[in-house]
Amino acid sequence: MNFHPKAFTLPVLFIACLLASCKKDKEIKNANDQLFDEATASGFTYFDNGDLLAGASPIPHGSFKLRFNAIAYAALDTTGKLPVGATFPNGSLIVKEIFNGADITLLAIMKKNPSSEYAANGWMWAEIKPERDVSFSLQEKGDACVGCHNGSPNRDLTRTFDLH
Repeated sequence: MNFHPKAFTLPVLFIACLLASCKKDKEIKNANDQLFDEATASGFTYFDNGDLLAGASPIPHGSFKLRFNAIAYAALDTTGKLPVGATFPNGSLIVKEIFNGADITLLAIMKKNPSSEYAANGWMWAEIKPERDVSFSLQEKGDACVGCHNGSPNRDLTRTFDLH
């Protein structure tokens, strides 16, 4: 029986694409998991003494607490805010804990990492539930976030300082 080499091309190409897709999915899952682990580690400082802040319009997330890793916190001025026109240094991690009553229902995470393949405008963006379910993946590169976070005044794509 004779086989034509082209008869194998399509199935082999399909399998190669499937394997590449699975590998990319695993990479994205690992990146989201790693960001979640960073966001749930210790060593953060809360904004506004850790008070629960109202999710007033135009904030889409609801009531929240905001916290900063040591790198981000060091960029804040004596009023606890990032000065207008200033930027957070690379490695800054900002976590918004969104609440429903007394329960945290979502972590909205921004990490300053301009060299990441998942970064948009220098930041990595994700929303992950406490049980690690991803609501907004890094692979989306902040496409639903940047428009609102790009408002004036410019505080490196952060909005809380001007809303609270």
